Amino acid sequence: MSTRKPVVEVMDPMVVEIMRKKRPQERLAISFGMWESARVMIQGTLRQQHPDWSKEQINQEVVRRISHGEVSDVSK
Repeated sequence: MSTRKPVVEVMDPMVVEIMRKKRPQERLAISFGMWESARVMIQGTLRQQHPDWSKEQINQEVVRRISHGEVSDVSK
């Protein structure tokens, strides 16, 4: 498997200004929504790529990918 170079994305200045005006709770809620969307998309992709995998195997791989390999076994 090849290693991808990190991608630095620059936020639009208008988005930055909007986010700065939000309360911490609002920013946290937005972040959680983005994290949840990523998790659901990864799950869907894995289900398509590996229809024979169990729910546990899917969840294990989702955690591995989201943690960038830092967490390898969620059953412990």
